[in-house]
Amino acid sequence: MSDRAELLREADHAFGELREAIGGLAEEQMGRVWLGTWGVREILIHVSGWHRAMTPALEHIARGEAPYPPGTYDDFNAWNARFVDRQTGVKIADVLAELEASHRDFVAAAAAVPEPYFAAGGAARDLFEGTGASHYREHTAQIREWRRAGAR
Repeated sequence: MSDRAELLREADHAFGELREAIGGLAEEQMGRVWLGTWGVREILIHVSGWHRAMTPALEHIARGEAPYPPGTYDDFNAWNARFVDRQTGVKIADVLAELEASHRDFVAAAAAVPEPYFAAGGAARDLFEGTGASHYREHTAQIREWRRAGAR
């Protein structure tokens, strides 16, 4: 299996685990703050925000360009806040629909990137892993731990 195919498979698998981690949560539970100023709702908005930000970056890489200008995403906290603030008041059903759509678009953009960019050290590899599988796993673990602790 190629590096790209393996990374795409891992991302879809980890995304499925994220879906499972939020499965069965009521809207009220998803809106409950438990991770600093965030709850599940904000985590999902944040994941979608990074999908939307990195999809064009993958498209740039596919054309042999830099993913984005240097320094663009240096302040992760500011971007995280921006993603969440833009979605204030959005219904959880719409948050979930956007999560699905943004993941689908993100993976499709990655699938269009030529294979060499996914080799170790390739321009797409770390970007895709960081926004995809490893990002999903980070938040899946947090949500599962919160649920084990009683989802308070």
